[in-house]
Amino acid sequence: MKRPNYLDRIKKRIHTAEPGTVFVPSDFFDIAEAVKVNMCLSRIVGSGELKRVMRGVFAKPRYSKLLNANVPPRSDDIARAIARNHGWTVVPCGDVALNMLGLSAQVPAVLSYISDGPYKVYEADGIKLSFKHTDNKNEIIAVSYRTALMVQALKALGKGNVTDKDIHGLSTVLNPHERQGTLEESQRVTAWVYGYIRRICMEAVHE
Repeated sequence: MKRPNYLDRIKKRIHTAEPGTVFVPSDFFDIAEAVKVNMCLSRIVGSGELKRVMRGVFAKPRYSKLLNANVPPRSDDIARAIARNHGWTVVPCGDVALNMLGLSAQVPAVLSYISDGPYKVYEADGIKLSFKHTDNKNEIIAVSYRTALMVQALKALGKGNVTDKDIHGLSTVLNPHERQGTLEESQRVTAWVYGYIRRICMEAVHE
């Protein structure tokens, strides 16, 4: 009986992924057990087909024609890969959420996320990621990533500080399908946040 070629199967999955895709060992546990996966990933890193971003986190190289060099993976992809490996749900919060939704140009030195996992701080490829535990799981679980991100952006702005410009800006990031989904998903979040989400969705309807 022919032995399965785990290395080729893992390589195939990596080759078909988009440049910049971030992987963790658990992404390949359907192919082989942990020890074999880790051995294969080490070999692939050695060949240059993957880059080790931090312990247990790898990225497919992404080339920038503008910079004429490989560029780091997106920090949000790294954070979500770490969370995926541990079975956590994470969502950007604070200035990170505002930046991702176009409400702020500020890029904080520490990229903060709320999580249903423990408090953790990671350093990956020169980026510091902070995961903060939350017990308010209605805001991150059983809602889409887009809805959770919008909730965190509104909380970062604060009750009474959300302007008409902010409402308009957030309305433009929702397509019709997302608008209805966000309105339904956010019914169990903090009341004042839901009030703003209703305004955002109504403004999107009338644009």
